[in-house]
Amino acid sequence: MNAAVSPEVADFGSQSPPRLCHYPFSCVESPSLHHRPPSVSALALILGLGVFSLAAAAPKEAARPTLFLSPAGKPFHADAGKPYPVSVWFAEADANHDGKLTREEFRDDFAKFFNELDIDHNGIIDGVELQRYEQQVAPEVLPRLAQVQGGFPGERGGSGDRRLAEPPRAKGGGEYDGAPAYSLLNVSEPVASADADFDGKITLKEFLATADRRFDQLDKDKDGYLTLPTLPQTPEQITVEGKKRR
Repeated sequence: MNAAVSPEVADFGSQSPPRLCHYPFSCVESPSLHHRPPSVSALALILGLGVFSLAAAAPKEAARPTLFLSPAGKPFHADAGKPYPVSVWFAEADANHDGKLTREEFRDDFAKFFNELDIDHNGIIDGVELQRYEQQVAPEVLPRLAQVQGGFPGERGGSGDRRLAEPPRAKGGGEYDGAPAYSLLNVSEPVASADADFDGKITLKEFLATADRRFDQLDKDKDGYLTLPTLPQTPEQITVEGKKRR
């Protein structure tokens, strides 16, 4: 028999007070332990403490990096816990910082991003440059099935390789996949969709015409400018911040 202390279970079927036995010592009666069923209030207290403990131990959902795609398709990333980056885009596009984004400023924002994508500066975004946009600049525009890796938007590996995004779930709705999850408008691919004549090339004229169409879609009250509070929320923003009342 083991020499270690081995507590035994008290006999709750007997009428006498239970005894606590510890080998190899003798048994002693414990007057503090009586065979009484716990009261309802005691049970409620025990259950309440248990629920409280479980709630306190439940892990909170960790904050994660977020992504916003501008109407032109330019990606704006924010670290976990930082404000959603639509405000960063708006401040950059609002050239005179008056809180109003005019059509001219909106078009200029498109033109600047066009020049970033037009690597050889020949006035055309060709297939190679479009592929670079979809695979390196903003791989999140592609649907999940076309993405190679996983991870949250904004996550980047130390070697410079990009980890692609999982689509968020909009509150009260289904999943949005690819660019629409991070965009103000439901556009499947914001750069490629500017190819109006489907010739595989996007000219600056086509890109600016796309800017005009998207500005008109966002300028719902037709006053000629956009403000940050009146912009729609992206599904990603709703997931992170919740639905805002207008």
